[in-house]
Amino acid sequence: MDNAIEVRDLVVERGRRRVLHGITCTIPRGSVTGLLGPSGSGKTTLIRAIVGVQFVRSGAVTVLGRPAGSAPLRRELGYVTQAPSVYADLSVRENARYFATLLGLHAAEADRAIADVGLSGARHQLVGNLSGGQRSRASLACAMIGEPKLLVLDEPTVGQDPVLRADLWGRFHELADAGTTLLVSSHVMDEAGRCDRLLLIREGRLIGDDTPAAIRASAGTDDLEEAFLRLIREQEKVAA
Repeated sequence: MDNAIEVRDLVVERGRRRVLHGITCTIPRGSVTGLLGPSGSGKTTLIRAIVGVQFVRSGAVTVLGRPAGSAPLRRELGYVTQAPSVYADLSVRENARYFATLLGLHAAEADRAIADVGLSGARHQLVGNLSGGQRSRASLACAMIGEPKLLVLDEPTVGQDPVLRADLWGRFHELADAGTTLLVSSHVMDEAGRCDRLLLIREGRLIGDDTPAAIRASAGTDDLEEAFLRLIREQEKVAA
């Protein structure tokens, strides 16, 4: 099976408001796919549907060959939310080792994940005493334990300094080269060029689904942010 994720005609509503309008896309295995769009565009809602925690109005989401949210996926999927998902009253190492224990793994796996996100120097600090960026990295370390087949990361680089952001993206590609599939959301367009493939979303609609090079070519510009704007204008013309 070539695709890690398949989304077909996905519709999500909240109250009387439609949040996602019939999204259809696929995400290839062993790739770093960026989910790009402004805040409020529906990125997190789509991610929640993929990890199986979002009620959907209609459509289907298949993850690693199973319906999203299936119990067997719990050991194959790592998910990092925008809000840190670790225990504030435990140290970085205690958090990581706790999650490793849940997966039946040794402490060395936890320590390796901590090192991968650049937190070895802070491993004994309580998570509650860390900066916001460090807490996000602690959550990422816990999600990476056990080498999940799929990592879904909701804006994991927000609040990180440029050097660390570059290091994290390098690590994302190392994981993809080893066979892990990564879906990484961001509203920062300069991260788009770091992805193998892009999903561009605006107001709950998918307006772009291709490689960065192909999106640049179709929009007639080398600037990905300008390409996104041109796609938006084209969509508005069609709607009119």
